[in-house]
Amino acid sequence: MSDPLQWNPEELEQALQSFGMIQEEINYQQAQDSLRQLVNQLDLTPQEQTGLESEIEHLMKMLDKLNQSVVQIVAFGMVGRGKSSVLNALLGQPVFEVGPLHGVTRTIDSADWRVESDQIAQVQRVAIPSQGNAQIQLIDTPGLDEVDGETREALARRIAKQADLILFVIAGDMTKVEYEALSQLREVGKPMILVFNKIDQYPEADRELIYQTIRDQRVRELLSPEEIVMVSASPLIVERVQRKDGTWQVQRERGEPQVEALKVKILEILHREGKSLVALNTMLYADEVNELVVERKMVIREEAANQVILRGVMTKAVAIALNPVTVLDLFTGAVIDVALILSLSRLYGLPMTQQGALRLLQKIGLSMGGITASEFLATLGLSGVKSLLGLSAPITGGASLAPYVSVALTQAGVAGVSTYTIGQVTKTYLANGATWGPDGPKAVVQRILESLDQESILNRIRGELRAKLKGVGSQE
Repeated sequence: MSDPLQWNPEELEQALQSFGMIQEEINYQQAQDSLRQLVNQLDLTPQEQTGLESEIEHLMKMLDKLNQSVVQIVAFGMVGRGKSSVLNALLGQPVFEVGPLHGVTRTIDSADWRVESDQIAQVQRVAIPSQGNAQIQLIDTPGLDEVDGETREALARRIAKQADLILFVIAGDMTKVEYEALSQLREVGKPMILVFNKIDQYPEADRELIYQTIRDQRVRELLSPEEIVMVSASPLIVERVQRKDGTWQVQRERGEPQVEALKVKILEILHREGKSLVALNTMLYADEVNELVVERKMVIREEAANQVILRGVMTKAVAIALNPVTVLDLFTGAVIDVALILSLSRLYGLPMTQQGALRLLQKIGLSMGGITASEFLATLGLSGVKSLLGLSAPITGGASLAPYVSVALTQAGVAGVSTYTIGQVTKTYLANGATWGPDGPKAVVQRILESLDQESILNRIRGELRAKLKGVGSQE
């Protein structure tokens, strides 16, 4: 084995390239595995998927893109700048629709670009993902200044996030709208080529002046000179032709596309960054979609959790209000609280045993302090009063039912506030992945207690219970 210190520059360069290719392949495989794991662990209910269908579908497409090693190149620009013509010139055939009408491209279209060997030969030592089973996909988009521009620009930015390379096509000095659009796309952080098209329409001096203005003034803060390429995708050749009668006429026809510089630039970028581009861009988009999925999941589960908590609150309040036996009040309340914790744990996909739920209830109870003590005292003291009032109802001819209802409402309200707090604390604990975070349970409980409007909760419990207890009183 040769000594690395004795390698000549060419050997060193080859070694570095080999190392880079190995590292690139490792990164690509890691991205593929991570995205596959993300897709397999989405774990969304039908309700949670509502509103995220498009993002989930795109996530699946991104996984396919990685599996098939697809490099996506997206063309943007205003109407009439020749986006479709540029892509057709790269393809070597008229795949994308072009025409004299304003805004021919109405939808997002794509086509595979099979790079020929003679084109690859223009860049030394090219080894791009289009070789083997991989492919390069060219994507055409509607003009950025078409009708319903906001929607189209939002769509363009969304596609740009998925793209691996962006071609921004202009046909002369840049307008304010073009600069703003270019700035927005630059924020996406993807490799970009500014394609100055239709150079055949300008005298050479004017063309050079426009190029320098764009390079030195318009995009100096956005792009480097190496990221600007001049092309003529569909040059118009004008020549004088003599008729048979000896007169002359001007004849116009389309010439051969002049896009070799753009082909070379694209191949250089793919050679330099290749699979790393695909892997990085795919994971960036996947991470964004994952955040949306997690956010949606948490919103849906929080809504469902709040419903579970309110049902637990009312179940406990009714049970406490109607039950005249002190010991049963305390036992029933604890059973309902444990059942509430178990229901919430299943909702958040972190199921517990009854013992685990009881331990969590004890920890929350100790951290709640004042509320649980108040509940215990209210249950212990008011249950006795409520029992006497209930037993004396036949003797008093029902006159004691009014104070019975009042005592029951008070006792049930205290119990309901306690269960509501237990539910909110449990929800926070589970939403955080069954952890209390760095501050511990006491800090979490304290924050929730400070945010509670206990009076509002009490009023809601009393309002719903009053009707139930009056129904019971009339049956008595």
